[in-house]
Amino acid sequence: MSEECEFPTVNSNREEIKAMFEATKTIAVLGLSPDESKASHRVAKYLQSVGFQIIPVYPKGDAILGEKVYRSLAEIPFAVDMVDIFRKAKALDAVADACIARGDVKYFWAQQGIVNNEAAGKAEEAGMKAVQNSCTMVEHKALF
Repeated sequence: MSEECEFPTVNSNREEIKAMFEATKTIAVLGLSPDESKASHRVAKYLQSVGFQIIPVYPKGDAILGEKVYRSLAEIPFAVDMVDIFRKAKALDAVADACIARGDVKYFWAQQGIVNNEAAGKAEEAGMKAVQNSCTMVEHKALF
């Protein structure tokens, strides 16, 4: 089975997802592009518009959506509730490790089309809730 076709066996249900949004204040968006045509930008802009503090994590630039850009999760000097991931599935192992190393991330969210059961399982074993193959904007709009 190819990585693109992996079925999410580790995933949260709708009630858990609703509770996640209600408990979340800060969302680190990994792969938040400054390009307004990209999904990561549109999703982060929506999340920001409904009251979440967005933390862009991107390899270049100083600010996206008016927020300071960090190069990695480790650089963020304050608590992160959720990590919203716009990266290739194979990158999620390192993302899970970075979330675990921080110790404050509650929610590990892989965007639509992104599934890595091993990484999501590792995140859940470390005490996080995991969501895979799901869009934060679509889910938030459906629930609120």
